[in-house]
Amino acid sequence: MFKQVIVKKPASSYVNGLTTSELGKPDYEKALEQHENYIQALAKCGVEVKILSKSEDFPDSTFVEDTGVLTPTFAVISNPGADSRNGEAKDMNNVIKEFYDDIRYIKAPGTLDGGDVLQIEDHFYIGISDRTNEEGADQLKKILESSDYKATIVPLKKFFHLKTGISYLGNNHIVAAGEFIDHPDFEQYEKIIVSPDEEYCANCIRVNDYVIIPKGFEKTKKKINDAGYHTIELNMSEFQKQDGGLSCLSLRF
Repeated sequence: MFKQVIVKKPASSYVNGLTTSELGKPDYEKALEQHENYIQALAKCGVEVKILSKSEDFPDSTFVEDTGVLTPTFAVISNPGADSRNGEAKDMNNVIKEFYDDIRYIKAPGTLDGGDVLQIEDHFYIGISDRTNEEGADQLKKILESSDYKATIVPLKKFFHLKTGISYLGNNHIVAAGEFIDHPDFEQYEKIIVSPDEEYCANCIRVNDYVIIPKGFEKTKKKINDAGYHTIELNMSEFQKQDGGLSCLSLRF
């Protein structure tokens, strides 16, 4: 059960943030509305939501997931792979101190984005991507294994972040797209397979009694519902334009 969630309001500079998509520039007012709906959905899931104020100096800082990895007993502050985001981790460190006494750190030259880290029970999967390098992944692996967690490093072939293409719902269920459908590291899990035309829906989040999914992906929604999960749909168009998904917008613990 999650009890706490941290989110951060998008600043007006958000529309000029980093992206690899070709979906156009975000509409800031729509982004604010969609973010508010996201907060309301989290509240419906029964968590306490801590809302951080916007940071104009950091256009991508609404994607708080990339700044940390949280376990029940300790937190890891990341070192984001984009240089323009390094200050975000420093700011988040001060926030995390409100909740954790034990805080550990990814140190340069290691880089790590939290979007490349998927927790499945006591096993963490760490993606190597354009934002997370081998040194950063190895540092996190050692930190986790020193506290009796399992950790597996997964080099990515296509997806931007690990969790762009895979999510864990609980009960041994994963939502998998693309390169993760037949990936040997995930063969032990029961898969809800996402078709190529609905890949964006592979990034969804289980928060207590609900699975929050992006709106407009009916085939994947039906598969998740048929697996026994209640869903909440949210329009994520203005975050998709900036390579962002549902998991990116919060730290959940």
